[in-house]
Amino acid sequence: MTTVIHSVRLVDAGAVTDGAWIAFADGVIEATGTGDDWRPLIPDDVVDGGGGTLTPGFIDIHGHGGGGAAFDDGAAAIATARALHRAHGTTRAVLSLVTASIDDLAARAGAIADLAATDATILGSHLEGPFLDIGHKGAHTPSLLRPPDRATVARLVDAGRGTVRQVTLAPELPGGLAAVEQFVAAGVAVAVGHTNATEDEAFAAFDAGATILTHAFNAMPGIHHREPGPVVAALRDERVTLEVIADGVHVHPHVVALAFAQAPGRIALITDAMAAAGAADGHYELGGLAVTVRGGTARLDIGGAIAGSTLTQDAALRLAVASGVPLTCAVDALTRVPARTIGVGGRFGSLQPGFAADAVLLDDGLTVRAVWVDGILA
Repeated sequence: MTTVIHSVRLVDAGAVTDGAWIAFADGVIEATGTGDDWRPLIPDDVVDGGGGTLTPGFIDIHGHGGGGAAFDDGAAAIATARALHRAHGTTRAVLSLVTASIDDLAARAGAIADLAATDATILGSHLEGPFLDIGHKGAHTPSLLRPPDRATVARLVDAGRGTVRQVTLAPELPGGLAAVEQFVAAGVAVAVGHTNATEDEAFAAFDAGATILTHAFNAMPGIHHREPGPVVAALRDERVTLEVIADGVHVHPHVVALAFAQAPGRIALITDAMAAAGAADGHYELGGLAVTVRGGTARLDIGGAIAGSTLTQDAALRLAVASGVPLTCAVDALTRVPARTIGVGGRFGSLQPGFAADAVLLDDGLTVRAVWVDGILA
């Protein structure tokens, strides 16, 4: 079956094409063009985009749930949360797991591996912990935090059966740099985060193979004029992608724009969403910790730390653009950059021929009108 979407403003790979069209066939992009030169394809389904903006499907490499459900809680909860984020444009996602016991983390990574084998929209798991600095724990249970060791790293990697895509760790912990090297050797993207690392310690982690900064500015030392810290290290290192939570709570909009300006092509807009994304304010749980959501902001009941977000990626797009980030750059940060960061940039994150037929149609206010996954209207 061939589907053509025409009369759109196509935003992809850093460029904008007005009056564009795109054709899907057998779940992949078949062709793109402008004007009416799609008609000889004789498509089975024709969609008039009405001048809307068409982008690649969004890719979230760091999120914990939504729609009232958490990714830690099994297949049914994952399906609920994925449905919520898919409706907001997230066609592919890495499922983030909060710190838990090693037994629980291994079981959850294995369950995600099972799901990924039958659902290609699940790109694998992200282990956010337990190898984190207790002083920057955020919404992670302190009693479960620990330094990494070779046997534990190997167990978690093996549990994921090739689907552990990302791990967040504090490289300054004993064994931290060795763990970076071990994870990287196993094909896992390593992120520096929930850390007290100095600039030099962050650079050492990047030299060891770490390529991501977990939710930049949050759960790490801030930028000081005499102690630059991990954020400046990441901004200065062209090998590193910086995750940014553009919800106006975790990072001020002006700082979001600053990050884009200082690290062009290296910002990934993530949600870090917890179960309350797309759900009502109220009481929730994150990694066994009690959370209250008021006005869309989630905080721990004890200590008051921010506990994930209630963000969706279309809302992140709107905030970034409203902050002065060019639309092409903001779209890249939701598509091409995260795909490249976790090693799937040859299949996802673009609307070029041969890529997966994942697309998001947005109105003039950048609100989602329609979503396609593998060429099928979601």
